[in-house]
Amino acid sequence: MVSFLKKYRAFGIGIILMIILRVLLEYFGVISVNPSHFLENAVLFSFWAFVISITIYKFSYLKERKDIVFKVLGLIVLVFVTLLYDSFVRIPDNPITFILVTTFWIGLVYLVLPQFFKKYRYLIIGVYILILAYFTFVRLGSESFEAYVSDSKERVLLLLVIPVPLFAMLWFYEQWIWLKSIKEGKAKAELELLKTQINPHFFFNTLNNLYSLTIKQSEEAPKVVLKLSDMMRYTIYEGKKETVSLKDEIEYLHNYIDLHKIRYKKKVDIQFTHNIRGNEQIAPLLFIILLENAIKHGLETLSENAFVHIELLSDEDQISFTISNNFERTETPEKPGIGLENLKRRLELIYPKKHTLSIEEAGNVFKAKLNIVGN
Repeated sequence: MVSFLKKYRAFGIGIILMIILRVLLEYFGVISVNPSHFLENAVLFSFWAFVISITIYKFSYLKERKDIVFKVLGLIVLVFVTLLYDSFVRIPDNPITFILVTTFWIGLVYLVLPQFFKKYRYLIIGVYILILAYFTFVRLGSESFEAYVSDSKERVLLLLVIPVPLFAMLWFYEQWIWLKSIKEGKAKAELELLKTQINPHFFFNTLNNLYSLTIKQSEEAPKVVLKLSDMMRYTIYEGKKETVSLKDEIEYLHNYIDLHKIRYKKKVDIQFTHNIRGNEQIAPLLFIILLENAIKHGLETLSENAFVHIELLSDEDQISFTISNNFERTETPEKPGIGLENLKRRLELIYPKKHTLSIEEAGNVFKAKLNIVGN
């Protein structure tokens, strides 16, 4: 929100300048504002404030483009020609004068907001052609200028100005869409970077395990290589997807657990229970980080009675993953690893306001619970 206000502060400045200009013009008698015509005054004020704001907003652009400056000078000449023509003919609310003035403002919008104008040029020009045609019909079709003034002048003038705030709102909507797309693109790029961090982090630990087995010339080493191959295939091909089947994610976790059971010669208590509906989809490689931490800080640090208990449940509204493990406390607390921080950031990007991650320690038991709602 702050960046949005900073980017478009020119429009706040434009409103302030318009207030000052209105007060000065009214003070010196150049204009006369009728307080009873509130809607007309509000529309006219918004129109001129928007014109001033756009000029300020695009000032640096105009300054750098000499060809644009010459075109602006051409529009200024058009204004003087219009004023001279109107003062010479002296026809109140001359339709030709209104056509020239409208041409000036359309040309100004084209110079200041070229991309916006090119995208909506048929809409903008079409709307003003219809309005000017209606104005010309009403103005020339009236029996007299007095009849025109008494019957329809205010309505017609208001109709001429109404499209301006509507087009301004459309332009702001375009800017909002653009900022949103930039933000989503940034989030997607960051998410892809986080995914690439998962793979090296996980496989670094697994290759260390494999290295220790090959040093010992263990017969379990080929099984580890096969398990690792299956997991790499899942990580590479499924991990790049936005969502995967929860069943496949469970199988991936089972492979990881089996790999560690092959590694450890000591008796370990790893229990993984799950009860799911069967058709759930979830972002890949979320639970593996919590499981990896439980093994790294639990099983690997304890010489006996180590356990890791995992429960994965799902219903129509949420998926719940709970994991607990015991560990040995040390005098120097360990710093949080990259894996947990990575998980938190991924959850913020993928499931904003749709997840809860709670972590607690009770004695020498570490417990983490992840809930994903509305999945």
